[in-house]
Amino acid sequence: MPDLSLAAHKLLALMTLVALWWITEPLPLPVTALLGPTLAVVIGIVPASTAFSAFANPLIFLFMGGFMLATAMMHHHLDKRFAFWLLSRRWVGSNPKKILLAMGLATALCSGWVSNTATTAMMFPIALGLLGAIKEMFAAQGKMLDLHTSKYATGIMLMTAYAASIGGSLTPIGAPPNLIIVGFLSEMSHIYVSFFDWMVWGAVSTILYFIIAYVVLARMYPLEVSEIAGADEFIAARRQELGKWTRAQKNTLIAFIVAIVLWVTPGIMSIVLEPGSPMIKLYNRLFPEAVAALVGALALFLLPVNFKERQFTLSWKEAAKGIEWGTLLLFGGGLSMGTMMYATGLSTWFGTLIIDALGGNPSEVALIAVFAVMSLLMSELTSHTAATNMVGPLGITAAMAAGFNPVPVAVAIALASSLGFMLPVSTPPNAIVYASGYIPITKMIKTGVYIDIIGIACVTIPLAIYVVKWVIS
Repeated sequence: MPDLSLAAHKLLALMTLVALWWITEPLPLPVTALLGPTLAVVIGIVPASTAFSAFANPLIFLFMGGFMLATAMMHHHLDKRFAFWLLSRRWVGSNPKKILLAMGLATALCSGWVSNTATTAMMFPIALGLLGAIKEMFAAQGKMLDLHTSKYATGIMLMTAYAASIGGSLTPIGAPPNLIIVGFLSEMSHIYVSFFDWMVWGAVSTILYFIIAYVVLARMYPLEVSEIAGADEFIAARRQELGKWTRAQKNTLIAFIVAIVLWVTPGIMSIVLEPGSPMIKLYNRLFPEAVAALVGALALFLLPVNFKERQFTLSWKEAAKGIEWGTLLLFGGGLSMGTMMYATGLSTWFGTLIIDALGGNPSEVALIAVFAVMSLLMSELTSHTAATNMVGPLGITAAMAAGFNPVPVAVAIALASSLGFMLPVSTPPNAIVYASGYIPITKMIKTGVYIDIIGIACVTIPLAIYVVKWVIS
């Protein structure tokens, strides 16, 4: 390949190895992520300072701060308090469709701030409890309800998994692919995407995806009755068990609100003040997203629960257990490989190759569609984080090679990677709910195909083309 330098040739061989191991997983994904930059130094592609600099990227610390806040929310049951509050709303009542809707809303909104896996793990026992109450209600009326064959049980379980994946699109910290794409855009095209900017199109995609999922699940998996007697009492009893607000819960809420305010303030300032205002520049210099996350997270170690006994809202032992170190390493490794692809010219070569394969002059719509589908298919077969690490650099460089703004393609890749709805292995939420035994594999595949196709066609591609262009204009 005469168009490639020696370093690019070596990196292409290394990328092939890393990609294959990310897909087939002979080693844990984070270990393979570390193997990439390590071998890059050993075989002389880049020096160690370059290979491992991505692991100190500010986005790593944004993720770390987000993990600490999420850990405190789960440890002190603030997430359960919110979920049961939403489920106990008067408009929900005992209507099965409204219960399905409320379960999905609670899961999606939590998942925007807490990892998809943790959110599903929290909502899973709540869903099982609801289904148990429904079975008891049927038994009291002299009816039998086999949850293993019940359509509604399948729908509740699928909603729990799908809403967790959908809600991950809401914020940059909602799912690893979001921050990976933000990092690639920054490193490869020097485009800065703020927390507020992402939330604008993240909110739109979450709402639209959720509507699609709810309509599909409500139509495919209805309950035999229009009213579930006793469901509202069950939810009220679970909420009552949480008791009064504790000092730790109040402290966690304060720290969480501080982080959110710091994250969204630049976006509000950009609306109120003139573009390029000195105040906006000063704020962004003092409180970038990573610092805002750490301010909120560090407050958890400073706000006391019992000062006399030196008990604070979060201990380091608790925080260390809650931080997904493997995700941080996977993110750093993927960012390192993407940066090396850009530095050696390999990504430009790939971009030109893809453009030529698409006819030499593809439309922006075609480019977005190709990489959205590619990201979706990869995420169905492997980790959505690994899929984004592989597809992200290719999409960004292909867009740049075609003369397009890379943001729409990049956002389409991130959104599509969260649409792994077809198989238990596609996402951890799918695997968790599949373990209930209430979801036949054929039902998951059939439902996932519907939502994947509708989501790609009606949300991902149009949103990437129009909403993102409006945001960045």
